[in-house]
Amino acid sequence: MKKILFLVLSAYIAFADGLCDVECINDKKTKESMQNWFDGNFGLQPHEVNYILPYGYTQDPYTSSVPKVEYNNIEAQLQVSLKLPVAKNIFQLNEKYYLAYTQRAFWQLYTDSAPFRESLYSPEAFVEFPIEDEDSWMRLRSLRLGYKHESNGQPNTEGITFDNNQTLANFSRSINYLYAKLRTQYESFVSDFKLILPISDLSDNPDIMDYRGCLEMKFTYFVEEHMFTLMGRANPATLRGAAEATYSYPLLNDANFYIQVFSGYGESLIDYNRNLSKYSIGFSFSR
Repeated sequence: MKKILFLVLSAYIAFADGLCDVECINDKKTKESMQNWFDGNFGLQPHEVNYILPYGYTQDPYTSSVPKVEYNNIEAQLQVSLKLPVAKNIFQLNEKYYLAYTQRAFWQLYTDSAPFRESLYSPEAFVEFPIEDEDSWMRLRSLRLGYKHESNGQPNTEGITFDNNQTLANFSRSINYLYAKLRTQYESFVSDFKLILPISDLSDNPDIMDYRGCLEMKFTYFVEEHMFTLMGRANPATLRGAAEATYSYPLLNDANFYIQVFSGYGESLIDYNRNLSKYSIGFSFSR
């Protein structure tokens, strides 16, 4: 056994003497592919804010469409959002093309079985045109045109009955829309103005735009390392909408202290027609 171990160790040492790092590889493309793999560099970038909010409080407990299922008014919330650049400068306007994906989950962490109350899935495709504007006091920075799908991944359960003749509501919620977003900047103050145009079938939630609205504004303000945002969206015809304020401050590495306050309609798709206020605290990993 000792002889076998000695031979194996000798062979490994001889093999290791012939090893080198990536720089000694002659083929350029092989070297680049390996280095990207070692570095984890696959082109993915943060899109919306990535966060973990362990504590979120709303005054009233969440309602459930499932009979005899009750939800707590304290829960955790998570969001993962990434984008991938796929092309650029097709029309010679320095524009960039992206594919993106965002997933948000509402986790009933403080109940016995800790279920996810709802998960939202949002694939997206968009192109962003930079705008060179150095003359106006509120400088135009970019125009983004995109398509986005949002759904909670649930099936259409409308009309399904049980043995006791109890009928379920429809669990499915979804919306597809086109949007245009214009960004402006004045010193450390950034403004985003967004117009939303729903397309395709809204039968899962036919009145969703009455509550979520077709207009959205977001303001971002930096003071040293402090970052403040204020978002508002509305439907002028129904006078319904929502507002959301956030605050973040860098802590260690890429982690930020993060506070989120939401008030209005559409915090989640399943509750799009419910007016609520929610206060959440935790950490973000992009800004």
